[in-house]
Amino acid sequence: MRLAGKKIGIFIESDFYDPEIWYYRFRFAEEGADVHFFTRLWGQQAITFSGHEFRTPFECRESFEGMDDATLRSFSAIIVPAGMVSDRLRYTEDVTKIPPATEFLARAFAEPTILKGIICHGMWLVAPRPDLVRGRRVVVHNNLIGDARNMGAEYVNEDVVVDGDLVTGRTGGHCNVFARRIIDMLADGGR
Repeated sequence: MRLAGKKIGIFIESDFYDPEIWYYRFRFAEEGADVHFFTRLWGQQAITFSGHEFRTPFECRESFEGMDDATLRSFSAIIVPAGMVSDRLRYTEDVTKIPPATEFLARAFAEPTILKGIICHGMWLVAPRPDLVRGRRVVVHNNLIGDARNMGAEYVNEDVVVDGDLVTGRTGGHCNVFARRIIDMLADGGR
């Protein structure tokens, strides 16, 4: 098990891309990783979300809100998945503030020991903080190429792109090669 002792955090919300989320749940665990799905729980103990493709239910019991720095640093990787997850999580009730999920992601970007994985439409979560990807090589869903360029990122026409501690993937349909790259980097890099 190449990822024994590693923690991987994955954002989740409704309209997730079902095959991708279930793939991560089992594939990372198969390698020995401790896999955590987190979201905004809005004061509830748990929320059951539905997938976009098959309306698959997925119960989440963890929140990234209130996570202290030591706990954040205990993660080897934080992943922003495909589907509508990032669009839902970039909601902010106070329009003068950055969305809480984006703030959390920015904290992860500030930690070079944490691998950041963003795939497909996941780049939407970065939009309120374009400085996080400005000047970095990325791939996104074809629908978001203009968005990535407007954020100052360098779009690369490949299925998976690595730029230091940032791994990006083209679509949820590429989740297998995206996950493979993350597994290899975590196993080989000692994060």
